[in-house]
Amino acid sequence: QVQLVESGGGSVQAGGSLRLSCAAPGYITSTYYMGWFRQAPGKEREGIAIIDRGESTGYADSVKDRFTISKDNARNTLYLQMNTLKPEDTAMYYCAATPAAVSPGWALSRPEVFAVWGRGTQVTVSS
Repeated sequence: QVQLVESGGGSVQAGGSLRLSCAAPGYITSTYYMGWFRQAPGKEREGIAIIDRGESTGYADSVKDRFTISKDNARNTLYLQMNTLKPEDTAMYYCAATPAAVSPGWALSRPEVFAVWGRGTQVTVSS
């Protein structure tokens, strides 16, 4: 069973930063499209950042210019650098991957396209 393992979540004050990591098998980071989704209590899962097999990315408007998705194929790890965090960023953050070749922007609103998911890491931002 394929495993994606997120880490790096925690509690921070508004304006602070966190970097999330997602450890994945090597064939996932090098050949799959990967992304970060989040889900707050009582809300639907929201796509926030997608990266394709190269360096093309897509971001939700809510995190654009604050969050940066990247991956290190040598370390088999996907990252999400989160800056200027806001209380509304509080959620469980999930790493996901799909073998499908999709437009990063299009895939943000289609979590059903992603076949592989991690268990999530909690991010809590206090005001």
